[in-house]
Order: sequence, then structure tokens, then C-alpha cells
Amino acid sequence: MPNTARWAATLTLTATAVCGPLAGSALAAPTPAPASLYAPSALVLTTGHGDGAEGVTPERAVTLSCAPTASGTHPAPVRACAELRASGGDFDALDVRDEVMCTKQFDPVVVTVDGVWQGRRVSYERTFANECVKNSYGMTVFAF
Repeated sequence: MPNTARWAATLTLTATAVCGPLAGSALAAPTPAPASLYAPSALVLTTGHGDGAEGVTPERAVTLSCAPTASGTHPAPVRACAELRASGGDFDALDVRDEVMCTKQFDPVVVTVDGVWQGRRVSYERTFANECVKNSYGMTVFAF
């Protein structure tokens, strides 16, 4: 009988040690999950030749997702996302590279951007004089 009492006491202490913390957390009110850990940033960028986006067939399209990590079919998503963050998502505020020398050839290139940037709907269109001028805006955002 003393062995039975010893085993019962051991089992009771073990159960209390293992299950005690679980019982305390079960009684606590659950913490609501946050709605989102980050604001979504997912864009589709297209390029094509013509005077305006209307009537221009896109020749190339890439995707760019910047949250939670930089990804997509854009050739340099990490650098493109960094440039967009630095400009606050303003495509017109992208830096122009001064060291780029472009010809004055007029072969208009249209870039469009549609999607979501940090939770806000984005729709952007810009016509550049030629491919070289397009690639001089920002280091990598429009270089695809």
C-alpha cells in the first residue's frame, strides 16, 4: 500500500507540474489576432511603344511584390522595392540618373503601373521619349 500512495502522489505532482501552466493559459482571454502584419504592396508594371496607354499593346509585363518580402517577375525586385520605399511610392519622385546619356530619338515608350502600394490602390501611366529615357528614371523600377 505504501507504494500505491507514493505512485499516486508522484502522478499528482507530475500532472500538476505539466498541466498547471496549461490550465492557467486556458482560462486567460484569447488575444485577438492583428488584422494584418503589413500593408500589401503588389504591382503589375507594363511597357509598350506608342503615344499613350490607350491603344498600346503591352510588350512586356512584370509583377513586383514588396511586402512582406520583395519578389515577383521583375528582374531586380529587391532594388526596385527599395527605390519605391525611398520615394514613398511616388513614381514621379523617382530619381533621374544624370550620368545617363540618351539620344533625342523619338520612339515613345509607355509604362503603366496598376495594383496596390502599402494598402492604397495605384494606377500610374507615363510616356517616355524613348527606351533610354525610360530606363534613366530610378535605377531599376522601370528597367525591365
